[in-house]
Amino acid sequence: MNDRTALVTGANKGIGKHIAEQLAAEGFTVLVGSRDAGRGQRAAEEIGGDARALVLDVTDINSVAEAAAQVEHLDVLVNNAGVSLSMAPPSEAGADEFRLTFETNVFSVVEVTNAFLPALRRAPHPRVVNVSSGTSSLTWSTGPNPQFAPGNAGAAAYRSSKTALNALTVFYAQELAEEGFKVNALAPGLRATDLNPTASASGGDPTEAAHGAVRLALLPDDGPTGTFFSWDGTPVPW
Repeated sequence: MNDRTALVTGANKGIGKHIAEQLAAEGFTVLVGSRDAGRGQRAAEEIGGDARALVLDVTDINSVAEAAAQVEHLDVLVNNAGVSLSMAPPSEAGADEFRLTFETNVFSVVEVTNAFLPALRRAPHPRVVNVSSGTSSLTWSTGPNPQFAPGNAGAAAYRSSKTALNALTVFYAQELAEEGFKVNALAPGLRATDLNPTASASGGDPTEAAHGAVRLALLPDDGPTGTFFSWDGTPVPW
């Protein structure tokens, strides 16, 4: 086994798979988190290196506990798994859509992070990367020069869940700072994945976003924590 181990949730496809590939290329033993054992195994084989499938349904407490019990040491945790159920504004989305979205994008991050904290605490330089979204930025959503169209309240459940994830990032960073943790959030940009199937190939390459996540996973001890970065390393306003 390599000296460094990383876990990427939702790593059998999309940005998560590209993050896993790049961490494997950096010499990590990469645990490919996947709800489905077969898909996880296929992804691990395609990634190569020292990639290994780990059955992990982030929304299932028992699955999280069983996965954590198999990992003694963890250097990097990338909370990548996420869902976007619709582009509806809040009045059309309804409470059930918000509950389902927050279950995966927020509550499961708490479950997974807490379950793997003992393994992360055994690492000399533990790193946690939370894959968020630029659309979660309240500053970018409001102004004075909003990045997104004024009055556009679409994808309200997804965007608000990622705003909550940003808050969690800050709180974990504050709690764990004295233990040497670096906990940061990443805005990967619009990418051609299952969440954004219409993203253009020219502007939506997920490998580019993965580079941003890996950069945060490899932060030196004097690197930042409790911050929100774009895929290119530019700070994103909360």
